[in-house]
Amino acid sequence: MTNDSEALTGADAGSDIDWDAEAASFDDEPDHGLRDPEVRRAWAGRLGDWLPGRSSDVLDLGCGTGSLSLLAAEQGHRVTGVDASPAMVERARAKLAGRDAVFLVGDAAAPPVGEQRFDVVLVRHVLWALPDPGRALRHWRGLLRPGGRLVLIEGVWGTVTPAGIPAGTLAGLVEPLAEEVRVEPLSQDAVLWGRPVEDERYAVVALV
Repeated sequence: MTNDSEALTGADAGSDIDWDAEAASFDDEPDHGLRDPEVRRAWAGRLGDWLPGRSSDVLDLGCGTGSLSLLAAEQGHRVTGVDASPAMVERARAKLAGRDAVFLVGDAAAPPVGEQRFDVVLVRHVLWALPDPGRALRHWRGLLRPGGRLVLIEGVWGTVTPAGIPAGTLAGLVEPLAEEVRVEPLSQDAVLWGRPVEDERYAVVALV
């Protein structure tokens, strides 16, 4: 694990990636495309634990090609996905064609949803790439209805030049915004990633 300043500095690397160019091969990663039935079941199980048991409005920020959006829709939720990459959004729309889902091109840190409010803000591997995670979290908190929740899946990747946000740092940013915060380690669950991993991966689930 790296220290907090190194992790947050490493996050700047996310802004250098051409996500439109990455869209065609994005789903090749086991935890992106969820093409392996075992990986898909593992993520569906986790999402079932993190999301409300009733049908809810879920805002999937940095939705990529919509793999988690699809799992949420399959569990009966209404999904709005936002991604800055038009190519990613195009693939997400195709993946969820016919589902109760809408996908928008926009900034995950300030999604273009107007006055709409949600029961869940779901974010996977996005905060590490933002210049001001705390500001984004405060904005996302304002997009939730009373009793809503933040579901934040993050980590610290790499050992030479680590990039990411340690669990303790993210939990500290979320705690002032929530009534209850739970950190769930994910590194040990190799099925989620399609292989064993040694770096820090986790979810923070915050009830507001």
